[in-house]
Amino acid sequence: MRKKENKLKLIPLGGMGEIGKNMTLLEYGEDIMVIDCGLAFPDDDMPGIDVVIPDMTYLEENREKLRGFVITHGHEDHIGAVPYALQKFDAPVYGTDLTVALIEHKLQEMHVTGTLNTVKPGDTVELGCFKVEFIKTSHSIPGAVALAITTPLGVILHTGDFKIDLTPLDGQPIDINRLAYYGSKGVLCLLSDSTNVERAGYTQSEREIGKTFEHYFDLAKGRIIVASFASNVYRLQQVADVAIEHDRVICFAGKSMEQIVAYAQNLGYMHIPQDRIVKVDDLGKFHDDKVCIITTGSQGEPMSGLYRMANASHKINIGFGDTVIISASAIPGNEVGVGRVIDGLFEKGAYVVYDRMADVHVSGHACREELKLMLHITKPKYFVPAHGEFRHLMTHGRLALDMGIPEENIFVLNNGDAVTFTKKGAAKAGEVPSGAVMVDGSKSIEDAVIRDRRELSSQGLVVAVISVDKETGREIAPVELISRGFVYMKESDELMGEAAEIIAPEVKRFETENKANYGDIKAAVKSKLKSFFKSRTKRTPLIIPIVIEGETYDRDLG
Repeated sequence: MRKKENKLKLIPLGGMGEIGKNMTLLEYGEDIMVIDCGLAFPDDDMPGIDVVIPDMTYLEENREKLRGFVITHGHEDHIGAVPYALQKFDAPVYGTDLTVALIEHKLQEMHVTGTLNTVKPGDTVELGCFKVEFIKTSHSIPGAVALAITTPLGVILHTGDFKIDLTPLDGQPIDINRLAYYGSKGVLCLLSDSTNVERAGYTQSEREIGKTFEHYFDLAKGRIIVASFASNVYRLQQVADVAIEHDRVICFAGKSMEQIVAYAQNLGYMHIPQDRIVKVDDLGKFHDDKVCIITTGSQGEPMSGLYRMANASHKINIGFGDTVIISASAIPGNEVGVGRVIDGLFEKGAYVVYDRMADVHVSGHACREELKLMLHITKPKYFVPAHGEFRHLMTHGRLALDMGIPEENIFVLNNGDAVTFTKKGAAKAGEVPSGAVMVDGSKSIEDAVIRDRRELSSQGLVVAVISVDKETGREIAPVELISRGFVYMKESDELMGEAAEIIAPEVKRFETENKANYGDIKAAVKSKLKSFFKSRTKRTPLIIPIVIEGETYDRDLG
């Protein structure tokens, strides 16, 4: 009998056609490994949602095959869903030291346990039939790695998020030689970061913006407040170095900022003398021209340090004479929030420096020429553009075509698409369950709940309180209609009176119908009210009928 041929499957569960919730599975025979396990932040049309994580249904269905999680770096869109995954799966997690430290902190916050393993560039681990080598890359957070995964059918190379910075602040450039080594031996498939594929040329070195900081520190007469991503450790170190050169003390404001700085200091990624760091409560001891505050809020997040400073709800209130440097560019979708914060800062009298005015930020992602170089040195047989919105993936696919990869060997995927590799070739091979799981607090929320929340936020709510005798079903009090977010009750007596009359025949049915049919009556009440309000107001609020069963009070016997 002919032996069944094992196939290598590559299945993204997140990160394709979107920025965030990166998660990719490799499956061969009885083994599955997972690359990254990230989250995304909710859109405006997801009211009340805290985070969005990948749908892990396929992994749950194949949990006995899971051999481990391998993480490329410590950004939220690559580690944020790890605690949720470890609530479901007992599998080891591998990452470099800062990555593991950040994951460990997240697990502690959520009271989740897991087996975390620290690796360094050059190390290899075996996960079933997969052998994974960690390769040093450059990104906007220390410890970023690419993955060379040796499988029974060939090498899968995953770049993670990267740029080719030959003068990085840590003095350790991306290991191009090791990537080229795999290219010379033969790479079956390359998955490569697509975020900046629309940008021509090369991404600037992180070292370049140090000159900008020096310029504005020279000009500033009062306090300097710098807003940046807490995870951009290299940026924080540059700001701290310039502050010390200008004889300023440094205050890290914001819980996440303080935590990441502590981890980075302990692991040797940051070097700031302790006597130069002060707490928020001690800033009053120093003249304004001796103070540098480094805070979160570069994306206009409502609970961040900079947002609260701009809205006078922080211990540090920004005002005339302060210089604020927003050392980041707005992530797509955050432009309005960032703009509001900048306006608020100007209104307070601060001098604000942001990316449209000066070079205060460089990206951590490769631009087009670097992406070409990655394709050139790795020489993959097959190519899968990763980590980007759909236009990024398509553009990266065309770039690979220009670099000589045959069109039939380029796979632009959606989340859930499966690519199958065999000794004969590769092809798309169906789909697996995928999508977004919305998390509110510590619980996942169904789509129906989100639809209700959207309806509430856009149309409002009307509650119909119907009081009937529990024995006879006779109405014992007039129907009460309560509106929230739909119409102002004090000015809508006539509208609500008409609505009550419209449903009066349905309320009468409680006297004649069996209790088993109460649900049908409530549905009829809901339908009639919805039609009535739509015809009168052109709006369809969420209707909730409530039936209260009581006892009829007889005055003669009372």
